[in-house]
Amino acid sequence: MRIVIDAMGGDFAPEAIVAGTIEAVKELDVNVTLVGIEDKVKAELGKYQYPHSRVEVLHAPEVVEMHEHAAVSVRKKRNSSISIGINLLKDPAYNAFVSAGNTGAVVAASTVFLGMLPGVDRPGIGLVIPTLNKFSFMIDVGANTEPKPEHLLQYSLMARVYLREVLGVENPRVGLLNIGAEESKGTDFSKEMHRILSERLSNFIGNIEANEIFSGKCDCIICDGFIGNIAIKVSEGLMESAGALIKREVKKDPIALFGALIMKKRLEDIKKYADYSEYGGAPLLGVNGIVMISHGRSSPKAIKNAIKAAKREVEHNLLSVMAGEITK
Repeated sequence: MRIVIDAMGGDFAPEAIVAGTIEAVKELDVNVTLVGIEDKVKAELGKYQYPHSRVEVLHAPEVVEMHEHAAVSVRKKRNSSISIGINLLKDPAYNAFVSAGNTGAVVAASTVFLGMLPGVDRPGIGLVIPTLNKFSFMIDVGANTEPKPEHLLQYSLMARVYLREVLGVENPRVGLLNIGAEESKGTDFSKEMHRILSERLSNFIGNIEANEIFSGKCDCIICDGFIGNIAIKVSEGLMESAGALIKREVKKDPIALFGALIMKKRLEDIKKYADYSEYGGAPLLGVNGIVMISHGRSSPKAIKNAIKAAKREVEHNLLSVMAGEITK
């Protein structure tokens, strides 16, 4: 198995990307291809001891910056690490692509160069999120901000396959993110989606509200990319702010500080459970290739876990199973 890595994608590239890739190569049974500015990538590789036969470097002279317009970057930068890396997936020798770079560019390039799975019109970004009941899978969190009802139906079908085949959840429960539990709540689009999912999915449990996202009420949360992205960004910011607030207040009181020291192990466990780097990346579902999108601030640990997640998709033959489920 060979995983392609965008060495230039992310806020801390190429340092964090190369470090995480080396961790993955040492821990997992994978070969990797690092795509990026060759001299910079090799300079980072020179810092580590690793099995050289399992690490390939492919030169890509251009870099898509995080602020660049997605469609324009794909059209004008055909020699970027994103475009070259995704195009490699057309060759059966390369099995998956991982990037912490410009999300829009990854989505656009994957759609243009790889095409869509049969029966899928638009790609969706899924995300594993921690809940009180282990985890849930939310889709879409940013790929499609103006979907049609059939797009969300396709997302629900793909998500069920991902949960069953990759995450081991049999007959996953599906919920529609909305402003109220009643089917009469929400926009006309939300009401139409509730009707469609009720008719087409035997395990649809109805609407769920935003305060139930982390409750574990359902295994899969369906929403459009605009709402999903805001929900995730708000949650991420809340967790970071809450952590900073707790640290600030605990330091003011010696007794509280002593209590925090006693609870250190439990607090570390909670932090680990909510840490996005533990989950690696967000699978881009619907395109005809295995593509994993990592957080722009990904650490080496996050990159390693993204490679691990991509490896699981390959091992479970996800594309073939998903295509069969949707066309059926």
